[in-house]
Amino acid sequence: MPQMTEKPFARSLIFLCAHTADGAMGLIINQRAGTMTFKDVFSQLEMNATAEEAGSPRVNFGGPVEPRRGFVLHSTDRLEESSLVVSEEVALTSTVDMLRAIAQGTGPRRALLALGYAGWSAGQLDQEIQSNSWLSVDPDDALLFDADLDTKWHRAIAKLGVDITMLSSEAGHA
Repeated sequence: MPQMTEKPFARSLIFLCAHTADGAMGLIINQRAGTMTFKDVFSQLEMNATAEEAGSPRVNFGGPVEPRRGFVLHSTDRLEESSLVVSEEVALTSTVDMLRAIAQGTGPRRALLALGYAGWSAGQLDQEIQSNSWLSVDPDDALLFDADLDTKWHRAIAKLGVDITMLSSEAGHA
């Protein structure tokens, strides 16, 4: 919601990867993890990368939980045994094997690397949604994977077709 000001969630766009009775997990997809790039990660892991794959994509800040742990959100054209298929088009993998495939140019068509994740305990996200803390929109390829992080939140809000200045953080129940 526009009224949320708590960092790191103010104007954050989170792709929800899992939501069960035990809790929820997602990745913030519109915040950078400083100036780190895929090339920096490959270098730290002592992997050689093709020029095309190592390029300049920045690494995202995925959330405040386990901020040193990496997650690759990616298209389902390349899966590892441990990949979590989130939808028909999107999977989540947290193994070095996926990074190695990306470094070798055999990775998925679309990928985003995030450090850390956003997590909620059992019932916590449901309660936050009921109290109007979050808005929900259907993801699309551009919101998930394009490099224009600065406009992702506004583009997500625009998908709702509402004037954000008219949204209230107060919940009403009949």
